Amino acid sequence: MSLTTILIIILILILLGVIPAWPHSRAWGYGPSGIVGVILVVLLILVLLGRV
Repeated sequence: MSLTTILIIILILILLGVIPAWPHSRAWGYGPSGIVGVILVVLLILVLLGRV
């Protein structure tokens, strides 16, 4: 598998993990989704620069 495929799989798993649908994650607030947003921005910049 290429690096891009691995990054996409990890990103999808992270996105599923931050959805506050389960009782254990309801009290987490905006922290996990903010981290995912930062990861998305970094990946978008890397894709636009052609590094990934």
